[in-house]
Amino acid sequence: MHHAFVFNEVAVLVRHWFEIDLGDSHMEHGARVEVRLVSPQPRRGTESAAQVITVDQPVWRADLFDRLDGTPGAFQAAHFHPHFVGVEPCPRHWAEQVKAAPWDWLHTQLSDVADIVSTAGLELNDPITANEQVGAEVNVIVAAAQTRAATQCRSKQQCYAWTRDAQVSVHTMLDTLARPDLLDRDRVSPWVMV
Repeated sequence: MHHAFVFNEVAVLVRHWFEIDLGDSHMEHGARVEVRLVSPQPRRGTESAAQVITVDQPVWRADLFDRLDGTPGAFQAAHFHPHFVGVEPCPRHWAEQVKAAPWDWLHTQLSDVADIVSTAGLELNDPITANEQVGAEVNVIVAAAQTRAATQCRSKQQCYAWTRDAQVSVHTMLDTLARPDLLDRDRVSPWVMV
């Protein structure tokens, strides 16, 4: 399940995410926030016709994650990806503020979405308007992300309900684990049983 905030040139997607570390099989989950570009589409139909909205090219991602084997709400695995190479995120970037004050950090980052896009090596046609539009909704976006925090997901069933669309991704993770013997098979059982 995604929350999508779509503006003229950018969109901010918010969801809960579940991830298995491929190296040691520890698990992480929490709020994932992505900035993507909105691709212009040709106008269709009459003045009242529904229009195509395409939100595809990823620009930036924040993963405000807890480790399942850690302290809830400690954001031990919180990180961000300041750019993408095609559809693949760059390596994780760690910043103390992301762990210490993730919601304040997220608010600050999204308040200058034009800088996020520029830092990722891309351009907006109207960066001032993008900042105004996202800035006007930044409190709502951060509040949506807080509803998908790890502390709001209190069971494997709830985590699965929020991430069932990621079934293929979870199976890809399971198939590429370096240490499958360390995997908490009970925790991943909802994704495996389907």
